[in-house]
Parts: sequence; C-alpha cells; structure tokens
Amino acid sequence: MTVATVAVSEDRAWMARALEMARLAALRGEVPVGAVLVRDGRILAEGHNRTVTSADPSGHAEVVVLRAAARAQGDFRLERTTLYVTLEPCAMCAGAIVLARVPRVVFAAHDPKAGMAGSLHDLLRDPRLNHRAEVRSGVLAEASAHLLRSFFRARRGRPLAGRPSTEYPEA
Repeated sequence: MTVATVAVSEDRAWMARALEMARLAALRGEVPVGAVLVRDGRILAEGHNRTVTSADPSGHAEVVVLRAAARAQGDFRLERTTLYVTLEPCAMCAGAIVLARVPRVVFAAHDPKAGMAGSLHDLLRDPRLNHRAEVRSGVLAEASAHLLRSFFRARRGRPLAGRPSTEYPEA
C-alpha cells in the first residue's frame, strides 16, 4: 500500500466520523454539518453546527471544533492538524482556520453559495495571507450532499426524489 493510498483511506475514515457528527446535528434540528480535528491519528475535537441550539451565528461546526481543540491544548495554534468537515467552509470558518494555522483541510461537499475553499473564493489558499492550508475536496461528497439536500427538502416539505438540485453538488 502506498503512502497516498493510506492517506486517502484515512481521509475517508475521518470524514465518515465527521458525517456522524453531521447526522447528530440534523437530529438536533441543526443544519447537518460535522467536523473533526485530528493530529497524529487522534481526534483533538469533534462537533457539529450549533447555531440554533446555542443561538449563536458563529456556531458553525468548524468554529465549534477549533474552539474546543484550542481550549483543550491551551493554545490557539492548531499546527500539525487536519480538519475534516462535511461542507466547504464559509468565509467566517475559513478565516478561523487560517488564524488557527490549521495546515490541512479536507471537506466533502462543495458549497456553491458560500464556499471559501474554491467555490466562491479560495480564502484558505490566498497567497496574501500569512498562513495557507492544503485543501482536499470531494471526500465522501455524495453522502454529505445527500444529507444536506434531504435535510433542506424535509424542512421545505419536498420529497427527496424528483427534480435535480444544483444545491450541494456531489463534488
């Protein structure tokens, strides 16, 4: 097995855990986005969106996880970590990732309406910033996109089957 094959396998396993967090968010009435922060094969923090339950507009999964990990280690610098998140980070989350110095971000589904890791802009790799992250996208994208579409269709009272959606494409 090559190093690249191991990395792909690990990325899929950690993203599966992030999807578990996203499903938990959906059960709690939150937009189903989950995140896991990993260093040296260990979870430093995991969580999901909490904007509704916390009445906090900054309660996105990425921010929840970055805060928990920084508190746990007593330092905001989250070097040598990988952040796995089920949806492409928005501007707020991408900014927090850059400020926390997370070196690698793996996300599942692209967000054509708010994504700041390549969809609308690429804040995570902007050469003008003092820190840039390596980005990998599309890991378990179909599962994440399906979860998001199902959640929003259920909230709007529309069945999942039917017309195709441009919201949360598979990759």
